[in-house]
Amino acid sequence: MSEKTSVTNDTDKLTRTFVQRGGDYYVKQFARLSEAKGFKASFQPFAGLFGPIWFASRGLWSWFLCFLLIETFGFVQLIKGLFGDLGSDQVARAESIQLMINSRLDQIETARAAGSSSVAALERAVASLQTALDQSMAAAHAASSASLGLIVLGIFIIVAAKAVESVIANWTLETQFTRWRSNNAVLSGFSTERLIIGSVLFFTVTGLSSIRFAQPDAVPLLLSFPANNNLSSTLANGIGDWFDWAKASGGDFFNSITLSVRSLLDGLETIFVGTPWPVVVLVVAILSTLTGGPRVAVFTVCALAYLGVLGFWEKAMATISLLGAAAMISIVLGVPFGILCARKPKVFMVARPVLDFMQSMPSFVYLIPVIAFFGAGKPSAIIATLVFGSPPVIRLTVLGLQQVPHAAREAAMAFGATPAYLLFKVDLPLASKTIMTGVNQTILMSLAMVVVASLIGAKGLGEDVLSALQYASEGEGILAGIAILFCALILDKIVAGKQTK
Repeated sequence: MSEKTSVTNDTDKLTRTFVQRGGDYYVKQFARLSEAKGFKASFQPFAGLFGPIWFASRGLWSWFLCFLLIETFGFVQLIKGLFGDLGSDQVARAESIQLMINSRLDQIETARAAGSSSVAALERAVASLQTALDQSMAAAHAASSASLGLIVLGIFIIVAAKAVESVIANWTLETQFTRWRSNNAVLSGFSTERLIIGSVLFFTVTGLSSIRFAQPDAVPLLLSFPANNNLSSTLANGIGDWFDWAKASGGDFFNSITLSVRSLLDGLETIFVGTPWPVVVLVVAILSTLTGGPRVAVFTVCALAYLGVLGFWEKAMATISLLGAAAMISIVLGVPFGILCARKPKVFMVARPVLDFMQSMPSFVYLIPVIAFFGAGKPSAIIATLVFGSPPVIRLTVLGLQQVPHAAREAAMAFGATPAYLLFKVDLPLASKTIMTGVNQTILMSLAMVVVASLIGAKGLGEDVLSALQYASEGEGILAGIAILFCALILDKIVAGKQTK
């Protein structure tokens, strides 16, 4: 009994230390909530009264942001209903139509005086404009009458939000207390600084949002961000000048890369396009049988038959050459670099934001520097695909090696394993499934670039899809799209066939 009392006293002391203010109240509430399974309602009047500001003062910033957005939406509706000019757009449109009607009436009078035959046409135009005027006025009246509905909606949202805040406040604080007991870095207590910051944020967000939607003309600055067009023009010119300097200074370097990529691509196209189609089908069928088994071989032959029967053979072989070259370069460079990143955390720390940039940047944006340095054509398409497709294999190689059990590595090192033996006989075999997933993702990401690459002269099946988009040829586009899918699946099954047996 005394042990239980001692534990209770310790908990009460921790509770008072955590909350700083209102210790007796929170001791009772936390004890009640801790005995409940799951959520249990507990009324906190100050949370309902001050809303998001209360959550900010207690360091519950996630809840502060949530209720800030909800209450702001409610206040916007309320203030918009009370002070907003809801029918102003329709009234302005009606005034514009009225001016047009007056102009047409003057034209009618002039035409009648001159005995012109266009009087009837002008009268029909006036009748049409009058109908539009009546509709605009009716819409303006309806918008003005909707103010009561907005007021009711705003009050309902605010009251509902405050009711929820008052009910869940103690529960959220008790959850924060539980986390604080195991980690003292968690925010605790009542902070005047947090209270001030929360109040400023609340009134700033609510006030500016209400002004923007209720009276948009009151503060024109809120309608659009104050842009500096001169700065934008200066930066754009500076970037253009830098590209000109880089192309002039590194022309030999970029030409050597283009020549290397073109040589690889020409070799692959010679193999796939120049070789008689029965030989290609036979070799691919044997290769897929060895790597993935009979089922993969049957699928591969059927996919090749689809490409040939529908007349996609040459373009499909060109596309496979493009995909194969891009995927080959991505994998050959990506896997070793992933191994380096897994072994050197500092290298991965530097590489991670670069990989994020490569995956996040839209393809049409980084096509611009690729074309600027390497020109249009298939080499540029491969380099663009390399930028887009290499991050998955790098990231998943790092992930696979990081997930290798330490016990397996320690056992190998205990028996005198060299670093090379440890890498090739322990780490890579255990991480192979994750690495092959990265290879699969790289191939599929390369597939996604086929259509985009056709914009810069890559040709192949992507050109058919692009043409179908331009001329709204749905059937041709779907058939070419399926052909691209089969090209990627053929490569994927051959490369990762053993992983799917």
